[in-house]
Amino acid sequence: MARLTDVVAALERLYPPALAEPWDAVGLVCGDPDAEVGRVLFAVDPVAAVADETLSWGAGLVVTHHPLFLRPVHGVPATTPKGRLVHRLITGGAALFVAHTNADRAAPGVNDALAAAIGLEGTRPLVPADPAEPALGLGRIGVLSTPQPLAAFVERVARGLPSTAAGVRAMGDPDTVVETVAVCGGAGDSLLDTVRAAGVDAYVTADLRHHPSSEAGESGGPALVDVAHWASEWPWLADAAARLAAELSSRGSTVETRVSTTPTDPWTMLASSTSAPVGWADEGGSAER
Repeated sequence: MARLTDVVAALERLYPPALAEPWDAVGLVCGDPDAEVGRVLFAVDPVAAVADETLSWGAGLVVTHHPLFLRPVHGVPATTPKGRLVHRLITGGAALFVAHTNADRAAPGVNDALAAAIGLEGTRPLVPADPAEPALGLGRIGVLSTPQPLAAFVERVARGLPSTAAGVRAMGDPDTVVETVAVCGGAGDSLLDTVRAAGVDAYVTADLRHHPSSEAGESGGPALVDVAHWASEWPWLADAAARLAAELSSRGSTVETRVSTTPTDPWTMLASSTSAPVGWADEGGSAER
């Protein structure tokens, strides 16, 4: 078994805190650095269901991608959802560690795992962090070994990521040939101008909003593929788990790792519209309602 302080040090070597955005909250949230850790669970979200899984499996640490606290707090009473989660973990002997935007920028990190999940090769950062560190940065750009129509590419993305109620949405001509692709795990519409300037054929990300997407389409592309936020970041978990185990093993420590089987995408239902699209008209020219 390893001490928590050794596991935290290994995680910070893999995902340096210095890579995180200034507004981010990464690192150890709760836990005794001197406690022994035999099992480490990896999950996207620090929510009650993940805490349940952590404790039922007997993990001494849960590593999540999303932070529990992004804003300063003055207390963590068990009368609030986040306070209850902290109390449950501490009472159950489990620590919580967060690797967020530092894992996004790391190489390999969240975006490398997303690119690999959909079959991209020869990846490089979409937004390099530093000329001295060419592998680090936000997003990734890569190529498909065999170009394919957008309609087929969207199916590829759906197969490569975990299933969600909302599935995968796309904007663009279904017959457009896709070869060069940009990806950004999590919410990525702030990078639409950068993606367009990069000249890629398609952009895969999450949480695309109406107006930025519409403006991107009016500006000539690229094709947009919108996936669930949770699904875009989930592929990183297995990679992070394997890398932590290897990192600790190289220094003489052993932990058992596991990827959470709890889906934490907040959207759990989808109903397809059965009415005619607005503006549809019959042969007589009258709009159907």
